[in-house]
Amino acid sequence: MNSETYLAPHTLRAADLRADADAHRLALAAKRPPRDLRTRVGWTLVEVGLRLASAPPKPRLA
Repeated sequence: MNSETYLAPHTLRAADLRADADAHRLALAAKRPPRDLRTRVGWTLVEVGLRLASAPPKPRLA
């Protein structure tokens, strides 16, 4: 049996799935607002949370 007979439908299906994924990715990118401000605010909140969660530094004995 020729293996290309079985491989051809899988190759076509993979190409269709990749095209659908690209179309979906582009549609989502068109809907989303720019991520610059969102990213900066998010990382600022992470930094503030880490500062609040960490213990204050111990005083050094002289």
